[in-house]
Amino acid sequence: MNAQAQDWDDLRLFLAVARAGSLSGAARSLGVTHSTVFRRIGAFEARLRVRLFDRLPGGYALTQAGEEMRDSVIRIEEEITALALKVTGQDQRPTGTIRITTTDLLAVGVLPRHVAAFRAEWPEIEIEVVVADRVLDLTRREADVALRIGNPGQETLIGRRVGRLAFAAYTAADRPLGDPAEGDWIGYGSAHGPLSRNLARWWPDARQVYRTNSIIAAHAGAKAGIGLAALPCVIADCDPSLIRAAALPEDFMLDLWLLIHEDLRQTARIRLFLDFMATALTADADLLEGRCPCKTRPAQA
Repeated sequence: MNAQAQDWDDLRLFLAVARAGSLSGAARSLGVTHSTVFRRIGAFEARLRVRLFDRLPGGYALTQAGEEMRDSVIRIEEEITALALKVTGQDQRPTGTIRITTTDLLAVGVLPRHVAAFRAEWPEIEIEVVVADRVLDLTRREADVALRIGNPGQETLIGRRVGRLAFAAYTAADRPLGDPAEGDWIGYGSAHGPLSRNLARWWPDARQVYRTNSIIAAHAGAKAGIGLAALPCVIADCDPSLIRAAALPEDFMLDLWLLIHEDLRQTARIRLFLDFMATALTADADLLEGRCPCKTRPAQA
């Protein structure tokens, strides 16, 4: 059994290098060091007596033998993942760990107080939150639950829309309010596509003096007085250092979704968490949709 486990670990490592095309990328995805990947890939090739990768200046490229092994290992991975999902799906105990993937915005502005309330009710269930720029793959068990803005529409995922996030334009509370079209803005560049595209359409001549791909970083920039920022009301309305400078046209909102793999829908801890969060976020509708700003100064239209 130990030998079989070691063989699968080596195959997982091989597949990580094949997917990333580099040792450093594989190391990041597996949470190990560059030197560990280098050493184990070398030992794996030596044990098999075959070269799986060509070491090129731009990274690691699969040899023909490596390509054949990759295709076989992917099939093995799919079978193991499917088996793990089915076994986990039969777990009826309200214990264990739930791994949630989400964005920095939702990890900071939405999840914490609800996770605290959930654990107060179900203390035997532990929560792990993975904040990732990329979308973790629920079908490969990189996470159990995803809390996302938008529904990717994958066939093997079960989705539940649990709310809508309203946005508005905010500025530092000690800065004068003016015409948003004439102010300095914090932009998102190519990130947060629907929001960025609409901002460019609504205020095409706005000066973007600062750009970031993170809504949390834009929030911090607005507080520091860098400029106006389009921020979710659920975070910005309860920050006394910010004030609404303008509503976004067209009542701009984005849908909030909870997603799981279909094989996990009967797992007790997953079902409990989904039901709890759906109820909690429904109760939060006024806050999420920007209808109860916690302001000492009146919101500006």
